[in-house]
Amino acid sequence: MKKLTVFAALLTTLVLPGIGLTKSVGGVALQESLPAKGISMALSGAGIRSKYFIKLYVGSLYSAASPISADAVLNGDRPSAIRLNIISNKITSDKMIETIEEGFRKSAGADLQKLRPQIDDFMALFKGKIVEGDQFTMVSLPGVGVEAYKNNQLLNTIEGDDFRKALFGIWLGGDPADAKLKSAMLGQ
Repeated sequence: MKKLTVFAALLTTLVLPGIGLTKSVGGVALQESLPAKGISMALSGAGIRSKYFIKLYVGSLYSAASPISADAVLNGDRPSAIRLNIISNKITSDKMIETIEEGFRKSAGADLQKLRPQIDDFMALFKGKIVEGDQFTMVSLPGVGVEAYKNNQLLNTIEGDDFRKALFGIWLGGDPADAKLKSAMLGQ
């Protein structure tokens, strides 16, 4: 009977992950929700960004939009956030800047030069040393722009919806940095 009770308790925690457990991806415990301007954003999903078989970071998406979709995040009027938890000591400031630049080239397309001042302001987020365990959070505020945090400290607010859409398009756009990560972040 004791084994059956333990098995039932284990099964319940696996089937109902919101009860007593925080979701974990790649060893990173993810918050169930994040606040933004007095609005609670729920965790939509998360996945691991890998390149050349190296696990780089856990990317997670939080959104106040319902139902959740890439279009609702990019073009909707509800706050959302993308959080990157660094899980590799292989990521350096230079590599992160290079990767985000590449993402902007794909996401912004013809608007890249028009957005260059905001992109340069945003890239300052990655200029300091990056170490395993660092956390970057970009909060999308439609009609305003993006608040950029490193380790829960607000470093910059970059204005403009075009910039906001290009930034979030890196992960959620039509040509994302990683299609599997995009699906995972959208909870698919």
